[in-house]
Amino acid sequence: MYQSDALVGKVARVIGSIGANRVGEVMIAVRGGTEAFIAYARDASASYDIGARVVVVAYSPPRTVIVDQH
Repeated sequence: MYQSDALVGKVARVIGSIGANRVGEVMIAVRGGTEAFIAYARDASASYDIGARVVVVAYSPPRTVIVDQH
């Protein structure tokens, strides 16, 4: 498990589209590698396509993040 401050502020890459009010998936560089996290947009009406770069604004254990436009 991670401390919230270890992930907040990190740039992530969308690997599963994040739609308006829909869950997606991102890859985040952590512990010398990359790991997948479930992701929601901070703005419920926002959407991010695969390949988009987003920034982590909140972390909810064990593997969920809230992201915003980078």
